[in-house]
Amino acid sequence: MHLSQLEKFLKKFELLYYINTFAMGKSFMLQNIVSNIITKIKKQDFLVYFRKLSIIDNSDSKITFWVVSGFMKDNLEAKFYKDILEASREENPNISEIEFKVDLNIDNPSNNDVVDCATFYKNFVKSKKTTKVSEVWTIEIKPSKTVNGRYSLANFIVGSDSQLAYSACEAVCKNPWKSYNPLYIYWDVWLGKTHLLQATWNEILKKFKDKNIVYTTADKFITEYVTAVKKRSIERLREKYKEVDVLIIDDVQFLSKKEQTQNELYNIFNILYEQNKQIVISWDRAPKELEELEPRLRSRFEWGITVDIGRPDFETRLAILQEKARAKEFMIPQDVAEFIATNVTENVRELEWVLNQMVAEYELSGQTPTLAKIAEKLKKLSFTNDMLWLAKEPQKTIIKSYEDIIKKVSDHFWIETEGILWINRKKEFMVPRQVSMYLLKTKMNYTYERIWNIFSGRNHAAVLYSCKQLEKMIKKDQTLLHEVNTIRDSIWI
Repeated sequence: MHLSQLEKFLKKFELLYYINTFAMGKSFMLQNIVSNIITKIKKQDFLVYFRKLSIIDNSDSKITFWVVSGFMKDNLEAKFYKDILEASREENPNISEIEFKVDLNIDNPSNNDVVDCATFYKNFVKSKKTTKVSEVWTIEIKPSKTVNGRYSLANFIVGSDSQLAYSACEAVCKNPWKSYNPLYIYWDVWLGKTHLLQATWNEILKKFKDKNIVYTTADKFITEYVTAVKKRSIERLREKYKEVDVLIIDDVQFLSKKEQTQNELYNIFNILYEQNKQIVISWDRAPKELEELEPRLRSRFEWGITVDIGRPDFETRLAILQEKARAKEFMIPQDVAEFIATNVTENVRELEWVLNQMVAEYELSGQTPTLAKIAEKLKKLSFTNDMLWLAKEPQKTIIKSYEDIIKKVSDHFWIETEGILWINRKKEFMVPRQVSMYLLKTKMNYTYERIWNIFSGRNHAAVLYSCKQLEKMIKKDQTLLHEVNTIRDSIWI
């Protein structure tokens, strides 16, 4: 063959090779993108709105897709643009834009670069079923169902009873593998251990995103071990945990009397410890009290540092209650919060339960919790008795005229009655004036005309506006709602 002919042949071959390789690359990328899309949207949406797809162009920052119709193009742009963009970025992180164009010939059977979405979905589901067994042992680095992402060290209330445990977890978060390994924490139930352990997991994962940080419970570990025994895959279980960089196991007391599972945890513990991997363990007792645990496993737990958490004192209970109320955007009057913290002393879970009761009652009845109501409720629930501090019903004032209500309001807000009655636009007088008008209207059934005559000849519209304005304010401001309810509960008409 002549040299020039050979060169032409080679160039043509290179061009064909490049075209085929490029086409194969686009086809492979398209299949991966469609697989990613399936995991992001509902099955019904995928089968209804996704029919056939192909890739026209794939640059460094943009992918252009062929679609079967204008209907499909409009729906993909309107409903699934973000999902498809995210699915594309999983294949190429540089993608910042996607585009859809209609191809009337996309149904041509000779077109090999097209993905039929319905057929692809069926094959995708089948492949998932066949590979499910082999995926059982993959490490779940971010178990969203196991760990509460809202738990952090920042929102953990530290008291004298929990200072040491908190400091130890904080040190482990800053320098895992270097500080307190293993870290053994013990405490009674419902004292905040789950918050502290999961906060530790969240903090370490945030700081060391490239590491395998695993949080699990003894119950889940037992289930894993039993499954491994049934499948004769103990070695796979060990291989899984060998890849862990930080292992946090909660509620290890549930391993009691489960000798085989204890033995497996002992083996895994040794593997991780020898590799200088961080281990954090929680139990409800000190290591020396674990009589139902194998001595050799118990001794491993004592290798590091042991810290405990006691019952929170009054100040800590009060701070926990107020913090949890703030998280729910619910305002508790100070006297009510102090009463609850004084009487509910066992654990954090009970504090949270009482708070949930108050929130539910407020949402159902619109009534702010008062000391008398909470005292009565706690007594019924056996949190208090006659020997404890019990609240008394506030002394009620008998109201005979509008002057009595205005006097009651002025005394409550510590202002002069003249400031309420006369036109004074200072903020300290405006709200008490609105409260007075509101109580005259709702408690004494005064007409707007009668109220405006009392308040320096204000017109009907001004009084109506003041009453409506106060109703809006107390729906948003729980402090003001508490003030109004306190005055209203202290008067008798």
